[in-house]
Amino acid sequence: MASVGTAKTAMPAISPLTGDPIKRADAERLAGVLKAFADPARLRLLSLIQSAPEGEASVSDLTSALNLSQPTVSHHLRILTEAGLLERDKRGVWAYYRLVPSAIAQIADLLTPPRKRATKRAR
Repeated sequence: MASVGTAKTAMPAISPLTGDPIKRADAERLAGVLKAFADPARLRLLSLIQSAPEGEASVSDLTSALNLSQPTVSHHLRILTEAGLLERDKRGVWAYYRLVPSAIAQIADLLTPPRKRATKRAR
């Protein structure tokens, strides 16, 4: 399984739900990524970016939609990017953000119990 995120937040290859104990370092990395998810503004940012017409959005697009200040939105985007959930593309003075689908899918897979995963893949 490919790693997701930066070297600091690479996802563990073993799910905490497989029945095998997860190693401490893997648990810490997974908790760091889940912590990035665990904020309502960040969840909304992920949703807004994913649903944008081009699948990407700039800080200015997101600031007005969330009714938050630009520094606050930039802070949340940095956390999501460092967690490996978003990619950032700088174009001139603007930065555009898009989801990393493999990161989202990998987290979902890690949190799906093995029996449910087998059922899901059989469909």
